[in-house]
This record gives sequence, C-alpha cells and structure tokens, in this order.
Amino acid sequence: MATSTILLPGEVVPTDQLPKLKKGTLTLGPGLRHIPPSTILSTTAGALHVDHKKSALWLEHSNGRYQPAGGDLVIAQVHHGGAESYSCSLTPYTPFASLGQLAFEGANKKTRPQLKAGDLVYARVSKASKWDDTEIECFNSGTGKAEGMGPLKGGMLFQVSPLFARRLMMGTDKDGTSKGGVVVLEEVGEKVKFEVAVGRNGRVWVDSGSVRETLAVGKLLVQADEQGLNVEAQRKAVKKVLKDV
Repeated sequence: MATSTILLPGEVVPTDQLPKLKKGTLTLGPGLRHIPPSTILSTTAGALHVDHKKSALWLEHSNGRYQPAGGDLVIAQVHHGGAESYSCSLTPYTPFASLGQLAFEGANKKTRPQLKAGDLVYARVSKASKWDDTEIECFNSGTGKAEGMGPLKGGMLFQVSPLFARRLMMGTDKDGTSKGGVVVLEEVGEKVKFEVAVGRNGRVWVDSGSVRETLAVGKLLVQADEQGLNVEAQRKAVKKVLKDV
C-alpha cells in the first residue's frame, strides 16, 4: 500500500492507480464515489491510498476530519436514547449516528444493553450516505456475532487523528513489522497488560485496570501522533515512560 497521488474534489481517479482485480469487487473508502459504469471520482481533497491485496482505495483528507464509510470500525458515544434507537456521536459538531436498540449480539427487548448518555460502544458503520443518517451496529449482521464489538466499560478514551487511527488498525505483516509504522501498543504490551479498541473516527479506548498505566498508554499514542514520531522514536518514548510506571 502506498500514497499514489493527491486529488482535488471532482477529479477522476487515474485507471493506472486502481487495484488490478482478479476476482471479487473493488472496495471504495472515504472520499471516493463510483459513477457508473466505471468512473471513480474524489468527493474531497486528499491523498489517494491503495491496498492492492484487499482491492481497496480511499482518500486521506488533508483537514483530518473523519467521514463515515460503510464497514468502518468506530468508537461512538451515546448522546441520548429513543424508543427504538440511540443517537450517538462519532465526532464533535457532526450529525449523530443511529444505533438500533437491538443492534447487538443476541439482543431482544429483555436482554438488550441498557445504555445511558456518555456510554461508549465499539461499533461498525452499517450505512453511510450524504443524504441519510449514518447507521452503526454492534454485531456482524452476517454472522450475528459481536466479534469484539459492544459496550466499552471502564477505561479511558483518547483522541488521535483519523490518519493515525487508520495506521494503528493496519496491523503487522508476516514478519511482524507494523504496516502503519506504529509500534507503541506492541512495545507497551511487552511490559503492561491492557485492552484497546481503535476507532477509525480517531478515538482510542484503553483499559489496563490501572489509571496510571492506562494514562501512560494513551498519552504515548497521542504523543506519537502529534509529534509524528518514527518507529525508533516511539520505542525510546515507550522505554522512558515505562520506567516510571
């Protein structure tokens, strides 16, 4: 995966930048729109990113604002509840996303989670459109399983840029090397046990069971993001902080 080019709103994605499909379909992420039969336009300014293995492409926005896209894992905060759904915040000063009261694994009217204002959930964007409300769910509608999604209890929430969040979610290659160039969680994990959930909307939830350790992990992530630390600098920062934990 690599950044190929910078696009302005309304520009056509060059065909030589598209993944070469052997089977399956092309997945479009934030900032791109398909115009039948085969044109792909940018809907905002940003850097084009292409994942050839997953046949996916998306734009990283220069202003850093998160735009919901179907399939995104996000951390949402409940604002208020209604008869059939919760209204949840994905980012400040943007329209709420709708979370069905039964959009959880095995949920019915008796067993559904009782959420209140301020509660956090780890969810997947099930519907994203310019013209309709964004919808999220806390289970895989295909399997009916939670797959790690649901209410997030305890812990602390930290804010990072959407680009940094995506880098955190890239995982590692077969050699164990971070694809996104972020090693904070792996380095801390060698010394401290903790749980973490990363949302594509730039939110990271951390819980180690200890306020001090949880704060340390979150602050290291924020530092790596805001200061643009490379892998070696991240390792040094982690080593320094863990001495005092």
